Amino acid sequence: MSALKILIIPGSTRAGSHNAKLAATAAHQFAQAGADVTRISLADFPLPLYEADVEAAAGVPREAINLKRMMSAHHGVLLVTPEYNASVPPLLSNAIAWLSRVDEPPEGRGAVFRNRPFALAAASENRFGGVRALAALRLMLTACNAMVIPSQLALAFADKAYNDMDRLKLPADVAALDALVKQLIETAQQMN
Repeated sequence: MSALKILIIPGSTRAGSHNAKLAATAAHQFAQAGADVTRISLADFPLPLYEADVEAAAGVPREAINLKRMMSAHHGVLLVTPEYNASVPPLLSNAIAWLSRVDEPPEGRGAVFRNRPFALAAASENRFGGVRALAALRLMLTACNAMVIPSQLALAFADKAYNDMDRLKLPADVAALDALVKQLIETAQQMN
């Protein structure tokens, strides 16, 4: 089998985002484990706010179809989310809403969620590390019939979590990321 392809999507496009930094750290770990990694920005897939009337009038936006195709080209997906008001940020929630509407043969609507495993991570400067957003995101993806692996990473105090070489410094954080990487790779291999 050729190298397993993993897609990493940070749920933030903010300059200096802790979640974008965690996505980069995870990309390095997946590459070290032998995966072929693609890290994208949702800024490259601009989407209008999901509204059924918008969909009825204009259909699913081309950017949602392109994002779905990008996801379909990978064996597993890692979503790295900030936490806004104890939940998933609008940028990521909106992307998932549009992805769930793409109906492109030969796959049916929502197949992009059913045919590959998802892993979740979050980073926050507070002591919770985005754990409430992870719970909300897991619920959202499960409603889309996604297979979400049990391992996840809630990176607390993200502003102090890295050493001088931009690597996670706490053994517990390193172990959680390693477990997530290993489990997503193993699950993706089993599903493909």
